Amino acid sequence: MVSKSARWLSVAADTPVNAGLSARNVADLAAGYQRVLILAPMADPSLDGQVAGLIQGAGDGAVQVQVLAPDDDSLAAMGINPDDRRKHMVENMHVLRHLWTKDNAPFEGQFVKFANITLEPKPIQNPCPIWLATNAERLSTGQADSGGSEFALTRVGKIADGWMTHSVSPEGFRRSWDFILKVGNDQGRDMSGFDHVLYHHINVNDDRDAALADSKTFLDLYYTANYSKERLEAWLTYGTPRDCIEHLRRYKAAGCNRVTFRISTMGDLMAQLKRGTEEVLPFV
Repeated sequence: MVSKSARWLSVAADTPVNAGLSARNVADLAAGYQRVLILAPMADPSLDGQVAGLIQGAGDGAVQVQVLAPDDDSLAAMGINPDDRRKHMVENMHVLRHLWTKDNAPFEGQFVKFANITLEPKPIQNPCPIWLATNAERLSTGQADSGGSEFALTRVGKIADGWMTHSVSPEGFRRSWDFILKVGNDQGRDMSGFDHVLYHHINVNDDRDAALADSKTFLDLYYTANYSKERLEAWLTYGTPRDCIEHLRRYKAAGCNRVTFRISTMGDLMAQLKRGTEEVLPFV
């Protein structure tokens, strides 16, 4: 999976396998982008590391790796016990950091063991940041008072280099962000460069009710669900430009530095993009 924006590129690290491309092809695709986000699966951390290294070698862009924990069916196809998904994810983070910083050094983990392996090229960034997302459970529960469970947020503060979340109120975002920073500081980590991003939906419409109905239709169809108004409002900014500006300012006041928007509409996508970029974002 590859998605582009004017300055960012998102690419799944297994794209070379799925599309019959080499890691070098993916690196060439990423050249010229200001920042690249690699969505890394849990099956082959060496591939994730190679893609990151090649992308950084191809240009001046910064690279972030976000490690994903796939669903149970995907795990079964890879021969992974779903009960061990988080253990695999954490261990593969250690594998990536090992390959990016060491040459020909053995690695002994619970699931991954190897020796006499050197990964080239290595990322220019040292360390290359690995972000964790805390949102899997909230896809079904619609939780909005926190950016994730205390267990998941603690893991972010202890071992990650950044945090991504969604479906959380501005107040819940602030509480979760403060919790992560406290965990990291208590562990003796330097959290001054620790960063985050909120994944969020938007629908700009002068008719607020129509905006909500439009997004509900889109999201219900996409996720084969029947979302309640409360659930939708946990991850959606909608209504008139003024409504959207005021809502997003609440996230900004809560300490949210950046948002990745998804336009959730059954209508004219480009018209929504134009309204969002011209009537909303410049005034947040």
